[in-house]
Amino acid sequence: MKNKEEVVKEMQLVVEQMRLDDIEENPDCENEFFICDACGGTKSLAGSVQYGNYRLCNDCVLYAEVGFELGQIKDIEELINAMEDKRLEADCEFLKNEQKRLEN
Repeated sequence: MKNKEEVVKEMQLVVEQMRLDDIEENPDCENEFFICDACGGTKSLAGSVQYGNYRLCNDCVLYAEVGFELGQIKDIEELINAMEDKRLEADCEFLKNEQKRLEN
């Protein structure tokens, strides 16, 4: 059985390769953005994955796949729920930046 570090390293390589494959197939996807359903950040479509109703950025795909591999999460809903604070943080950051932009 692989230890946690081995799983993380392996998944980092897999997830990075997914990102590179997406860019190779469609170079424009690197500059196309969406709001990640897990972290709430504005992220590149390159390397993102659709899990049911949720689209996750490449970084969150790594969290999801490591979580699945280590048995820490059983479905994507668990990751979405666990990252609620991160999404709220991203929303607040967006609102603060939007307020600054409007003031200038």
